[in-house]
This record gives sequence, C-alpha cells and structure tokens, in this order.
Amino acid sequence: MKQNKKSVLDVCCGGKCFYFDKAHADVVFADVRHETVDLYKGRTLTIKPDVVADFRALPFSDGEFHVVVFDPPHLRRAGRNGWQAKRYGVLNDKWQELLRQGFVECFRVLAANGVLIFKWNETDIPISRVLELTPYPPLLGNRCGKQSKTHWVIFYKSKKLKP
Repeated sequence: MKQNKKSVLDVCCGGKCFYFDKAHADVVFADVRHETVDLYKGRTLTIKPDVVADFRALPFSDGEFHVVVFDPPHLRRAGRNGWQAKRYGVLNDKWQELLRQGFVECFRVLAANGVLIFKWNETDIPISRVLELTPYPPLLGNRCGKQSKTHWVIFYKSKKLKP
C-alpha cells in the first residue's frame, strides 16, 4: 500500500456531484468504476476517480485519512439499466454484508480522532437498518428538508471507543 499526501478520502465519489471543487487538492477520489454513462435526454455522467477501488478493499494504509466520505449506493429496486442505477449504482440481496464491509474498511483507513461523513437516502432501506451495520456509533446527523429521505450522518472515531 502506497502512502499519499492527501488527508481526505471519498470512497465512492461517482460524479462528485456534491463537491464545490471537484478537483480539491486534499481529496483522494475513489470509485469502483471509471466511465462515462448515458443517463437520459442526452445527459451523460463522467465518473473519473483518482483511484479505481472497491470500498470493501481499499488500497490504503490503516489510519491514513483524517476524513472519509462514504456515499454508497442506496437503491434496491431501480432498474439495472435505468438512469438512477447508472448514476448511483444498485444494491443486491446481500446489501447488509456489503455495507458492513464498507463501514469496516472506511473506519480502518480513518485515523484516530478522524471523521467519517456518511450520506444515505432511505428510499428503499431505512437509515436505522443501515446504522445497525456500523462498528462505531454515529455522533450526529440530520435529514435534509422536510420531505427528503436523505440523511447526512457524522461519525467520530474516538481513541476512547473501540469497535
């Protein structure tokens, strides 16, 4: 595993849609795919990570990052070839194990006293079922908008807490 000089890791960056600076000098952008996909009505999405990697097996050292961003696929019922599946990915029937492994790996590369930022949309799976899969308890979070099902959750990897 090669050490890098950046302090933030996004493990499923996709199209980097919520970034103000899609080329931020402190962020390592990772994703399982590197491609341009046709979405709908002539729109395309380019997924161009710095590192192609599965969030369950990251090629980084233990405790390497101060901040990790984890925005995994959240859909189970999207059509495999629909624009939502192309944009966000789709979970399979083993989604609990997939997310559990993702959380373990994110916390592995997160430094002590580091922060994990987790984004989840509960269109198909309630946030409560997902939070049961994490080795550390969440510190805080919020739901975006009155009708929104998107949650932002912050985890703090305290030296005092053990998974």
